[in-house]
Amino acid sequence: MTTLVLGGTGKTGRRIADRLSSLGLPVRVGSRSATPAFDWQDRGTWQAALDGVTAAYISYYPDLALPGAYDDIKAFTDLADRNGVRKLVLLSGRGEPEARASERTLAESGAEWTVLRCSWFMQNFSEDFLLGSVLDGVIALPAADVPEPFLDVEDIVDVAVAALTQEGHAGKLYEMTGPRLLTFADVAKELSAIIGREITFVRVTPEEYVNGAVEHGAPREAAEALGHLFTDILDGRNASITDGVREALGRPARDFADFARANAHIWKR
Repeated sequence: MTTLVLGGTGKTGRRIADRLSSLGLPVRVGSRSATPAFDWQDRGTWQAALDGVTAAYISYYPDLALPGAYDDIKAFTDLADRNGVRKLVLLSGRGEPEARASERTLAESGAEWTVLRCSWFMQNFSEDFLLGSVLDGVIALPAADVPEPFLDVEDIVDVAVAALTQEGHAGKLYEMTGPRLLTFADVAKELSAIIGREITFVRVTPEEYVNGAVEHGAPREAAEALGHLFTDILDGRNASITDGVREALGRPARDFADFARANAHIWKR
């Protein structure tokens, strides 16, 4: 009853793998550094990763909204079907029309499928992506002054583990958000109050964001992809709250203030 966790070293994947292991369940981490290795850009690695697997958590890198994602998800789902994988759980993006085709691919498969359609992660501020910005005191992004219902990754993990290990989640699409709408300026204010030093939000152009990311060592292709997502997704289309976490787990989603207090030690170092 092995579960393959794709993106097994990422924000959601590593937590899911740890949680399943703590439950005494066999887990195979799907990443380029694992054995056997899994690489979305090398389909020759997929079969070995799927051998003996009965369930899979699918997290696509870099994002389902980018070109080529659907073709990869379709090919992987077809291969998983042929290998007898019984459960598929897909991490999807809220407000991403391109991701809908990947969601439909799961629904059309022979597996028991669950889709987790998620808003922006709170952990983007505490791990890698925006951690340096918070430590520097300036969050500079090409994001409009529109609110986003930031979601705690721990909620995603709880729902994913439930879908992978329990009955009652097959055929469900959970649209998951946090319980409050916050602009990036609001986030900066809340972090300032909790950390005890000023954090500001500065809106920049997509070009300024990409150039700044490249100057700090990011590959230009990855920076341009992120710039595209900011301007495309953070345009107000997701400025609403859904109850997917409660629907899946019977409890409310975690609040940003609770997340910030729990992680204050990271930003105070």
